[in-house]
Amino acid sequence: MRRGVLVLVLAMSGCATVSDISQTLPTMNVISGKKPQAYANCVAAKLAKTRGALQMEPHKDGVRVIVPGKLSAGPAAVFDIEERSGGSSIKLHESMSNVPFRPGDIGNAANECISG
Repeated sequence: MRRGVLVLVLAMSGCATVSDISQTLPTMNVISGKKPQAYANCVAAKLAKTRGALQMEPHKDGVRVIVPGKLSAGPAAVFDIEERSGGSSIKLHESMSNVPFRPGDIGNAANECISG
């Protein structure tokens, strides 16, 4: 039964778009001493081994980082990183935010990169 639920959740997570994910409540909302591009580069370096190349694009006064899924072609998470005085404001939106057994690599990378 658990495997069936896991397969269903993984199959459904591939259907999410960047817009869909961005409209969910953030799983993380923090401030960092790093500038947006420095934080984005840190996250990209931490996730390079598990996720491959991340997509970075200008967004408002900062950078949007789109993290690809491990098992699906769609995005798994979206970082909205905006510049603020002395650093940046970071919001992480994940496609499987309400699933307790989602992969932890994205959250770990997000937390490890906060310190300026």
